[in-house]
Amino acid sequence: MTNKVWVYLDQFKGEATPSTWEVLTAAKQLTKELGGGITALVLGCEIGEIVQQAFEFGADEAVVCDDASLKDFRLEPYSAVFTKVVGEAKPEIVLAIAGTRTRDLFSYASVDLQTGVIVDATELAIKDGAVVVTRPVYAGKLLCNELCPKARPQLITVRVRAFAPPQAEAGKSGIVTKVSPVLSEDSLSTKVLDYVVEEGQVSLDGAAIVVAGGRGVNGPEGFEPIRQLAKVLGGAVGASRAAVDAGWIPYPHQVGQTGKVVSPDLYIACGISGAVQHQAGMRTSKLIIAINKDKDAPIFNLAKYGVVGDLFEVVPALTEEFKRRLGK
Repeated sequence: MTNKVWVYLDQFKGEATPSTWEVLTAAKQLTKELGGGITALVLGCEIGEIVQQAFEFGADEAVVCDDASLKDFRLEPYSAVFTKVVGEAKPEIVLAIAGTRTRDLFSYASVDLQTGVIVDATELAIKDGAVVVTRPVYAGKLLCNELCPKARPQLITVRVRAFAPPQAEAGKSGIVTKVSPVLSEDSLSTKVLDYVVEEGQVSLDGAAIVVAGGRGVNGPEGFEPIRQLAKVLGGAVGASRAAVDAGWIPYPHQVGQTGKVVSPDLYIACGISGAVQHQAGMRTSKLIIAINKDKDAPIFNLAKYGVVGDLFEVVPALTEEFKRRLGK
């Protein structure tokens, strides 16, 4: 556990989140300048497969806590193990993919570790032994450089799709160090009773294609053509805050400053005006297409291609054309 660079691998129900492997690409970039290897920190229950994948994707060591108390993500047991292990090993840097769980964990643990957290890194560099983090600010309109010059470890979350996933090396192994949980189940004040899952939906997290609807869909039923286009393209369904606040679609679909940040290869905005809060969650998309009846909608300033028209005419036409071209 002597490596300077650690990666915390986010997982859910014993499976690594797909985008978490991108962190290993970022870690490899740092080790080229700092030297040494990469230590993966894996917490959960029945996570042997993730540990093996960590080695195949580039980790040299793995610190593992595999316990029933960590089956579901709860801040109490996770942060207790994280703080103890990281505090004792004293790595220079701990990276994780940006997400709801990792933001909670890093901010919570940083208090006990007496260090800071820098979130949503899109680029990383080393200067005088500290990591210089490039991250978007002001709803993505500007980029700034931030660093943690003295406090250690440097806790950094990496924006999804900011780094390409590494190539796997099948069969690669490494050193495993097992650690025990810090808190027993009986001492925990929170319990996870159940999960509500939307079956058949592609998750926004790490999605390569997102089709999103806004106030212009005019109601819950207005998301049906959005869902049909997303299904044909194998993409995820997104939404603006206005649509979520109106109760037309659940919050997990919300993209924006108070929702999820996505960086897909293709983002199709349907009936979304493009308020700065929404742009904060999707402006780093590789290709943005906007469909809106208002030719002056701000979203057109961000889009590579725009269609001024009624989404209820344009989206079904696109769906049929994609079906024909994709043979579906």
